Amino acid sequence: MKKALFPGSFDPVTNGHLDVIERASKLFDALIVSVAVNETKCSLFSIPERKEFLKIACEERGIKNIEVTSFSGLLVDAVKKMRVNVVIRGLRAFSDFEFEFQLALMNRELDKACETIFLMPSPEYTFVSSRMIKEIAKFGGDISAFVPPVVKRALKEKKLGKSRIVL
Repeated sequence: MKKALFPGSFDPVTNGHLDVIERASKLFDALIVSVAVNETKCSLFSIPERKEFLKIACEERGIKNIEVTSFSGLLVDAVKKMRVNVVIRGLRAFSDFEFEFQLALMNRELDKACETIFLMPSPEYTFVSSRMIKEIAKFGGDISAFVPPVVKRALKEKKLGKSRIVL
């Protein structure tokens, strides 16, 4: 069975993430989508919330061969624990490449069996980032084209800064 791991913070999951998940799920028998715990980042949503958003959004899109998990620590340790040797990473723009390239090389140096496959989202999502979504939502902008309905509802319920989200 060919399995891959798609790690990310997914705070929140966007349609760009889902586009990559959907396409990666067609390349592998099983895809593990794993929310990375990063204590250095101040996250808007909890790990359980992000996992739930991923499950709901993937179910709504009919993506069946995924498992949603979370991990902390080194990615290569998660790769070993989950018994995969392929990591999927999304690249939106050339600016993402330098960081992702370094990360892929370091992971391969730490574990020679760890391979990275880069997938680009569809063109309509190349500019979408979780950070931008939170910023747009904070000021009441319409995010419905960029996130699944479950995330739109969750962002509507959150108060971001002093602004109340109007969606």
